[in-house]
Amino acid sequence: MKAIISGGGSGGHIFPAVAIANAIKAKYNNDADILFIGAKGKMEMEKVPQAGYKIKGLWISGLQRRLTWKNLLFPFKVIYSTIKARTIIKDFKPDIVIGVGGFASGPTLQAASKLKIPTLIQEQNSYPGITNKILAKNVSKICVAYDNMNRWFDEKKICFTGNPVRKNIVDIENKREKALSHFALNSDKRTVLVVGGSLGALTINESIGNNLNYFIDNNIQVIWQTGKNYFTNAKEKTQIVNTDNIKVFEFISEMDLAYSVADIIISRAGAIAISELCVIGKPTILIPSPNVAEDHQTKNAMALIEKNAAILVKDILSREILITELDNLINNKALQESLSKNIIELGVKDADTRILKIIEELIVANKKG
Repeated sequence: MKAIISGGGSGGHIFPAVAIANAIKAKYNNDADILFIGAKGKMEMEKVPQAGYKIKGLWISGLQRRLTWKNLLFPFKVIYSTIKARTIIKDFKPDIVIGVGGFASGPTLQAASKLKIPTLIQEQNSYPGITNKILAKNVSKICVAYDNMNRWFDEKKICFTGNPVRKNIVDIENKREKALSHFALNSDKRTVLVVGGSLGALTINESIGNNLNYFIDNNIQVIWQTGKNYFTNAKEKTQIVNTDNIKVFEFISEMDLAYSVADIIISRAGAIAISELCVIGKPTILIPSPNVAEDHQTKNAMALIEKNAAILVKDILSREILITELDNLINNKALQESLSKNIIELGVKDADTRILKIIEELIVANKKG
């Protein structure tokens, strides 16, 4: 099995890419040869080698949404990167080329399609990005995580697989006691987990930081991942109110423990975060980020809201109503149980092996054809 996996730019693209690579490696062992193609200067150039895989970089970036001279370089970058990708593909001779979204996947899959190599894209969101919309016309198959994707893609190419999730993150069975000890929590108190991404989410952080007395007065524990930009501010605020109920972290490495001990989760609505939350099955309040392309986080969240599987709070209203919504949920056991039941029904635990099966089918069909 020789595979090229291309894309990146954010954890939302890199995590599923690595999960697909891990699934190939787990089945084929030393008979698997996997090469990643990323965009120079983007986080995949660091994260992929950390995961144990080879990566080559293309000189590619997206169009700026404002008028800038950098956009003049875009056509040259696309042409150069497509030629470079074609050279890499011809040298490596893959059985399959997989795109996960992000700048590098465009030229890589275009080159692979023209070379008549089987191609597959894995679309994480309920609203596809521009790159995948363009690529969809020529690729062999499209793996999706949401219903009704035939609005964007050819129905014959669509395979519902779900998004690959990090096994170590969503494996929360029998970890509650360890989590209570790790976070120094009281087993008799309710616990709310607040996560806003690695950099943090200003409105979520301010919504929590401005209402610390609510948690103190109601004897509610909080595991609060602030992200890099708000950590110092949050620490100062918790020191002023002098409570053990609020546990502040810049970043939580042990997300499996945090998930296992949480009674309620407050989160952004990135595709991979939602996929993890669906597998975990805890009552969830989603606050989509407004600062993403095509507002796709709101569209991701709505796929759950329409099935009564989560509560939606708009980012712009978060400071005013988040605590009210949280209080309503905390005091409504029936609603908690309903949300848990509905969200876990949407969870897909074996997305990586489903995608691997489609990869294998494409390779076999190509060799026969």
